[in-house]
Amino acid sequence: MTDRKPLQLRLPPDLKAWIASEAAKNGSSQNSEVIRAIRDRMARTEAET
Repeated sequence: MTDRKPLQLRLPPDLKAWIASEAAKNGSSQNSEVIRAIRDRMARTEAET
């Protein structure tokens, strides 16, 4: 992915904590966890149509 755009994102504390926990558990960055969650949701949404 070469065309990345920064995005400032405000999250509720519980969601931020969950992302941090998932990142630590998976040995990945919080950014990677956000991308993974969005891609999972995209796949589910596309499968429904």
